[in-house]
Amino acid sequence: MALGGNPIFNGKNFRGATQAPPVPQNPYANPYGQQFNQAPGREPGQVMDGQAAWAAQQQNMTHEQLQQMYNQPAAGPADTGRMTYDDVIMKTVMCLVVLVLGAAVTLFVAPALATMLMIVGALGGFVLALVNTFKKQPSPALILAYAGLEGLFLGGLTRVLDGMFPGVGLQAVIGTLAVFGVTLLLFKSGKVRATPKLIRFFMIATIGYAVFAVINLVMMWTGAVQEPFGLRTSFEIAGIPLGVFIGILAIGLAAFSLIMDFTSIEEGVRAGAPERYSWTAAFGLTVTLVWLYVEIIRLLAILRGDD
Repeated sequence: MALGGNPIFNGKNFRGATQAPPVPQNPYANPYGQQFNQAPGREPGQVMDGQAAWAAQQQNMTHEQLQQMYNQPAAGPADTGRMTYDDVIMKTVMCLVVLVLGAAVTLFVAPALATMLMIVGALGGFVLALVNTFKKQPSPALILAYAGLEGLFLGGLTRVLDGMFPGVGLQAVIGTLAVFGVTLLLFKSGKVRATPKLIRFFMIATIGYAVFAVINLVMMWTGAVQEPFGLRTSFEIAGIPLGVFIGILAIGLAAFSLIMDFTSIEEGVRAGAPERYSWTAAFGLTVTLVWLYVEIIRLLAILRGDD
């Protein structure tokens, strides 16, 4: 497990689900110690071993039943209630569809209502993100509700910035899809992996970025800085706004967070995590993609504002 990455995947519930159970000393023994199929010649209460039980069951089956059983394909993860890549993909698509529908609402309603819905989406999405992160069992309804609220927020944000800098919304969507696609290809090729050194750098950089974001937000709320993006556009380095360097760093962090998400999902599938945790995986990917989109559209707006 890629510890230190997305807290959704590092929660004890998902992490515990990806830990393979210990192999029993006798894999054919009844784990509950119940009596079943008592063999001839055995004492009452003695449990029949797996091979003897299987032989006794075969004696009660016809040739056609045995042949039909042998011809059946082996049970896969989906047949045994385990998480699969298809489960994660389908549930992630569902989350993104709900998110897009939420964004469409704030994109096409009246401006005043869009602003209110954007605020509701931001606050509600933050609350549901915390609830879903620390909830013991994944709740599809709450995860989809989070996606819808984040859609309201992203739609409102896109409407505001695209009104100021036409075209940044579409560019941000294309940029987010491009980063996601390239990151996935690099992960599947094995060229980029969540190594311990990279994870340590990611943690340090993320903490530093979070501290900067909080300070910047407080200074904007208190009126200490008057620029639309606060400290990001108040200072320049070699004529380039500070926000450009911060934005590139944040996009890199979000991209590496995707690598760690993919790693966690891969380990969950390999360990045979229960199917319900595919919702947790979809939620984690949605959170990272929302972060990535916000950073890209903000960077594009800063670059356009510096023209």
